[in-house]
Amino acid sequence: MKILVIGGTYFLGRTFVEQVCKNNKYKDYRLYLLNRGSRPIGIQTSEEALLCVAGEYHMDRHDTERLSGLPEKEFDVVIDFCAYSSNDIRQIIDALGGNIGQYIFISTCDVYRRGTGGVTDESGLLEDRHFDGEAGEYIAGKVSLEKELLSCCGDYGIRYTSFRPAFIYGPYNYAPREGIFFNWIVQAGQIIFPYDAQGEFQMVYVKDLAEILLAACGEPLAYEKVYNVCGEARLNYESFAEILKKASGTDFERVKLSVEDIQKRGIALPFPLTRAETELYSGERVKELGISFTPIEKGMADTFKWYINS
Repeated sequence: MKILVIGGTYFLGRTFVEQVCKNNKYKDYRLYLLNRGSRPIGIQTSEEALLCVAGEYHMDRHDTERLSGLPEKEFDVVIDFCAYSSNDIRQIIDALGGNIGQYIFISTCDVYRRGTGGVTDESGLLEDRHFDGEAGEYIAGKVSLEKELLSCCGDYGIRYTSFRPAFIYGPYNYAPREGIFFNWIVQAGQIIFPYDAQGEFQMVYVKDLAEILLAACGEPLAYEKVYNVCGEARLNYESFAEILKKASGTDFERVKLSVEDIQKRGIALPFPLTRAETELYSGERVKELGISFTPIEKGMADTFKWYINS
């Protein structure tokens, strides 16, 4: 199986490449990495597994002239980890002349319409309102790309699959999520704890998501489908603090502040603080791909260990 990986050196993309290279059950896969070359992949593994990386192309994904000149012209699967703006998908497909068996797009649960008050499955309406700021641009871009995926793949007769993960955590995470709390624990022996927060949230371990993507590659069951990806546990700041305690093996102090106080001070916390901010999703459909989720206690403990040793 020939897989073009777009953006394979950063967090989820890097983890995906590592999963392939470090597991001999994927030894017949051939990965072609397309990235800007700013983060060397540097995978340490067996010589046999390294054969999985058949080519690496350093270029900007928007450089259509260079894209059209790739030595490889046909791929069984394209996995797009870094499409954020309109035309990102179409440029790739056009440059390859549509010679793609399956296009896998990494979207986000943020594409769903907010404020429904329920648990959203894959039939949920997409957000059609525009929000200010960087987050608003991110959501608008992903929504437009969801539509572009269907349109462009339809034009070329390409199979597509879209994955909509909730909060992703794990090694290499560049987003300010669990790392904020790890820093507080290690550097100060304490965390800021919003004692009256009523927000809930869901997370998914990056290694689980990478395995889900691998299960979808060339899998007819996944064709023309979208999948929410989130762990079954509904977390809040109380349960998350307990998970951090077990993961770190330390009895850190909780600096208790009210939600109102946190907002007044402009303290940025990564997860919803209020019930109104809470958005929950159903992850039942993705189970059909035969992947089970790592318990968050184990996933967070492994992530903390990586953080300490990195």
